[in-house]
Amino acid sequence: MSPRTPAERREQAMRLPPLRETDATEIERFLDALWAEQGLARASLDSYRRDLQGLARWRDREGGLVGAQRSDLFDYLKWRSQSGYSPRSNARLLSTLRAFYAACVRRGQRNDDPSALLEPPRPVRALPKALGEGQVDALLGAPDVQTPGGLRDRAMLELMYACGLRVSELVNLPATAVNLRQGVLRVTGKGSKQRLVPLGEEAQHW
Repeated sequence: MSPRTPAERREQAMRLPPLRETDATEIERFLDALWAEQGLARASLDSYRRDLQGLARWRDREGGLVGAQRSDLFDYLKWRSQSGYSPRSNARLLSTLRAFYAACVRRGQRNDDPSALLEPPRPVRALPKALGEGQVDALLGAPDVQTPGGLRDRAMLELMYACGLRVSELVNLPATAVNLRQGVLRVTGKGSKQRLVPLGEEAQHW
């Protein structure tokens, strides 16, 4: 069973083989050069170090970190994904690997960059959370309709809810886009594309 929680992933990482001395030397050499060239903060250097040590311990083969092939990097990213590491974390790891192997090429330790054709994992976009019926009723009933501002807010909320408008579409809606006689709304969305949306009775009332 693949680990899913941070604690399980840490336990899994602790079971990896110890870091080889040659890999440790190469990592610190890279970090020293990175600090001298870019003056990165300690936290950033520590992040690079953890990423590189993780791959080196996972691979644990002759040739070390410097000798890793594209298939090794691909398999490591796959292993991390299956272990529950987030796409954002894997994308950061790939950025570290590209910097490390670019340095290896510059120093003449490699003729190729094994990370060159790897694509960063795409972060999973969280789905928007829908309001419950009670929450919608509470939202619509929040404005004080005895005041001009409250009446305006109630009309805007009813319109947005009934017609499925984005906030940007709502606030940029001209009065000429509302046709109460035909019960439709002309909405200009992304890319200046227009669409006709039917107005419900409640929205028309407000």
